Amino acid sequence: MSKKRSDCPISCSLEIWGDKWSLLIIRDLMLKRECTYGELQKADEKIASNILATRLQNLLENGIIDKKNHPENKLKILYHLTEKGIDLVPIIVEINLWGDQYLTIPDDRKKLLEDIKKDKVDFIKRAKSYLSNVSQ
Repeated sequence: MSKKRSDCPISCSLEIWGDKWSLLIIRDLMLKRECTYGELQKADEKIASNILATRLQNLLENGIIDKKNHPENKLKILYHLTEKGIDLVPIIVEINLWGDQYLTIPDDRKKLLEDIKKDKVDFIKRAKSYLSNVSQ
């Protein structure tokens, strides 16, 4: 990690994963378990290749994600969350709930939110279990 701006835990955390692109990469890895570089680049938000490469490197260096060889194509790398990254699930859940409360969310995105609202604690537990199976 580069030089910290302060010793505040919020500031230090945001330096690692708090920018828009890093959060969207984490979101995609939470939803899909693992992704190639190309799959991450195809997200609706259209991340530029240089920004994606920089953010992936930062997340790797800080232990939020890891990578492994693609089992079917030796030229591709699969990225997935580490346990440290999986521990961000509750934060992403809360960001989703905040967005649902204050923003207009398209109907095709509401299913996940409804699942979270039914039982947030159980949702987080299931999500963490689902994601933990990849990093082993």
